[in-house]
Amino acid sequence: MVATSSGTTSTPTLKRSVGRRMLLVFIVGDILGAGIYALTGKVAAEVGGAIWIPFLLAFGLAALTATAYAELVTRYPRAAGAAVYAQRAFGRPFVTFLVAFAVLMSGITSASAAARAFGGDYLAELVTVPTLVAAWAFVLLVAVVNAVGVSESVRVNLVLTAVEVTGLLVILVIGARAFLAGEGDPGRAMTLSADGPVWMAVLGGTALAFYALLGFEDSVNLAEECRHPRSDFPRALFGGIAIAGVVYLSVAFTTSMLVDTATLAESTGPLLEVVRVAGLVFPPWLFAIIALVAVSNTALINMIMASRVVYGMSREGIVPRWLGLVDRRRQTPWVAIAFTTVIALTLVSTGDLSGLADTTVLLLLLVFAVVNVSVLVLRRRPDDRDGAVDGDAPRGFRAPTWAPALGAVVSLVLASPLTGRSADVYARAGLLLGIGVVLYVLNRVLGGTHRPAPERAEPAAS
Repeated sequence: MVATSSGTTSTPTLKRSVGRRMLLVFIVGDILGAGIYALTGKVAAEVGGAIWIPFLLAFGLAALTATAYAELVTRYPRAAGAAVYAQRAFGRPFVTFLVAFAVLMSGITSASAAARAFGGDYLAELVTVPTLVAAWAFVLLVAVVNAVGVSESVRVNLVLTAVEVTGLLVILVIGARAFLAGEGDPGRAMTLSADGPVWMAVLGGTALAFYALLGFEDSVNLAEECRHPRSDFPRALFGGIAIAGVVYLSVAFTTSMLVDTATLAESTGPLLEVVRVAGLVFPPWLFAIIALVAVSNTALINMIMASRVVYGMSREGIVPRWLGLVDRRRQTPWVAIAFTTVIALTLVSTGDLSGLADTTVLLLLLVFAVVNVSVLVLRRRPDDRDGAVDGDAPRGFRAPTWAPALGAVVSLVLASPLTGRSADVYARAGLLLGIGVVLYVLNRVLGGTHRPAPERAEPAAS
């Protein structure tokens, strides 16, 4: 939705209709999703029964990086997020492009991981289909929903979010009942075990668990649609992370308490294993449907975002303009949707669930390192600040200096080989960024224009 700015100009601007509560709901809904439904078992394979520890550490990193986002979004309440911050801090169009493209590719890899999860144990509870075939069909179905129209996609997203929250509430009820009845093995949830050094296993588990907490960074793309971004964003951002963190820690503890580690490590539907052993009468097939809905929601959100970012980049002349062609009847960016869908289908064919999730995390950890450093760089320019919204705080949030500094260091550590991350993950991330470099160079050679910050690219994804 747009509103026309007052005064003599008729330039359309985004309507400021998002309040603090709506923003909080958006953040919680964006974080909750495929990660906790699909990756809990993979984290157990890394660290043993104490899977809540990597989730707790991932929550801490998210909180550190959130301080950087909170300061930057209140300083520059613009919709393009990390790309704007990188451009303001470093003033290098190519760096800005790489940051934006890394965010774009992280969305596609996240959707691809969700597709692999969709074709796993949750679907097997209902019907027997080869995982790869199911994943391909799933990606194509998401592309169809995306191409039909953004308003229809958003309506679908609201329904899917409500269903996925219901599934997590079911697990929490199962856990509370089991704990009060003395069932399960709480001691197992306190046990760390690994083939190698425990600290490396915890680092690797944290890097993987961080996938489940991703989504909070997307909220900054609503900055231009918030009524009071400088006062509302910090509270909603930290509140949303805290709510999601408590839910995830509770679900992780419950899962390990009720299901043995070996079963979890082999499962692509770990929460389904909890339902199977629960004392409550809750049909596993029904929970499988809920989990598939949660996985679908994650993929849909990410593919909408990715296709709109490609469209926005093409409109800005950063990538070839043919990528921004729009279907006349549906008014959706069909070429961008096709481009991102082809990449997703390729990733689904060449990567497994944990590898694709880890690629998503790697790309965003690099982005987070840039965002955290950007805060420290921009502290030297106290007057570099966008105007305040009427009735909003004049300056906004300021992070304690140690938080973004530590956030940058931790992001780089978790992005490093110290986590035991497979070489395939680095190769995949490098190849995806290489696609961006090729598009960038091709566009420059063919005479495309490059505007520094693709600020119109991401609002459409909200």
